[in-house]
Amino acid sequence: MKGTNLGEFEELVLLIVANLYDHAYGLSIQTEIQKRANRKVSISTVHATLHRLKNKGFLDSKYDNSSITERGGRPKLLFKVTRSGEEALIQVRDMRNGLWDTISDLAFT
Repeated sequence: MKGTNLGEFEELVLLIVANLYDHAYGLSIQTEIQKRANRKVSISTVHATLHRLKNKGFLDSKYDNSSITERGGRPKLLFKVTRSGEEALIQVRDMRNGLWDTISDLAFT
């Protein structure tokens, strides 16, 4: 398995995949990123990130053949967060929360 650190965009994609659950494929992920994070990203950026996360062991994928007739003969490639991906998200969340918890109220004055 390659590096296990999560970049900010990788974290966002993993969270979106987890939120979309059984409907997480390239276009739906891109749409959700634009809607929830107000970020415009290309589909190629989404695909590259999905494959990078898969190589890290944080995502798994499978083809959904049920939509072949609607998509001109092409199945959707659906993604799902693996146990390792879940653990990576928990680590990032715990680290962020720990940092927020240690900020003094004076830091923002």
